[in-house]
Amino acid sequence: MPNEDPPTAPNVEGLTGRYGNGPDPRRRADGPGFPGRPRISALDVLRGFALCGILLVNVKPIANVDVGHVVVDSPASLEDAWLGLLVDQRFFPIFSLLFGVGFSLLLNSATERVAGPRLLLLRRLLVLLGVGLAHMFLLWRGDILTVYAVIGLLVLLPSTWLPRWAVAGLAPVLLAAPLIAGQNGIVLVPGLFLLGSALVRYGVIDRMERSTRVPAALGLVFAAGAVPALWWQIGSAGDANAPGSGLAMAVTGLLLAGTYVCALLVLLRTPLRPALRAVFAPLGRMALTNYLTATILVLAVGRVLGGSPESWSSATVSLIAGAILSAQWLLSALWLRRYRYGPLEWLWRWATWAQRPPLRRSP
Repeated sequence: MPNEDPPTAPNVEGLTGRYGNGPDPRRRADGPGFPGRPRISALDVLRGFALCGILLVNVKPIANVDVGHVVVDSPASLEDAWLGLLVDQRFFPIFSLLFGVGFSLLLNSATERVAGPRLLLLRRLLVLLGVGLAHMFLLWRGDILTVYAVIGLLVLLPSTWLPRWAVAGLAPVLLAAPLIAGQNGIVLVPGLFLLGSALVRYGVIDRMERSTRVPAALGLVFAAGAVPALWWQIGSAGDANAPGSGLAMAVTGLLLAGTYVCALLVLLRTPLRPALRAVFAPLGRMALTNYLTATILVLAVGRVLGGSPESWSSATVSLIAGAILSAQWLLSALWLRRYRYGPLEWLWRWATWAQRPPLRRSP
């Protein structure tokens, strides 16, 4: 979930250096010792969009103060069933992909600015690990930051020594292996990390906002695959232990995640772009702050409402998530008018670079 100003992916600076495409004439000063270039707006929008979906999925588990997910034998209503089909495990692939993207974008930036870019990345992941462990043991056992940090240390950091063709080849292998084994969830993260990294190293991220036809065509392919996958998942939904149920969930999740991403990229090439940026970008730019504060807010709401979170209807969950996201959007938008980064993003950046970055925007 993290990024160059995270979590869950990236502030985009300096797509140059080892994996970049040469100097960028748009480079600008970002404060003493922090040169940069304009952010890629699509990444902020995608991250904010994914944050909304992840909170919707996490409301019950957080309020239930449980490690995993809330188990329900059968959907309480048609509304619950559709929410499960369109939301469950559909957004964490986007966040995981963006984490890999952000990691490689930061490597590009660090390569041209410091002598030991991998030490900087190591420090960044260790700080994330510390934050994740604190979140896990103090607030909610279902924290994802710890998982991202550990997999980043074991997979992403070592992959920086590999040529880009090797990273691009390993990504589908690490995605296919769990699928073949009928697994879903966290086991897909390493492949998604490497896929995001490969997209940066092949220049796809740098060109992502220049085309409408490519994401439209890919989106149609993903959607065409998602339709039969959804029927497959519905057919296996009656028995979670049935052979193929985990595979159905994982395949459907990946296909729908791809469909959502491509649909947003296409919409960003239309007159809806300003509205999408206004709605999702502030949330995405302060994703780390919003992810962690959402846990506190959900726990507070759970105490106020009382009772068992498992009994909450999809409408109740949606109202809780909507209220929290609305408050976070307002605070994020107001904060970013005066400051360059969210408060936790700024601290994480400071720890990463071992240099205090400017926080206030220049007059």
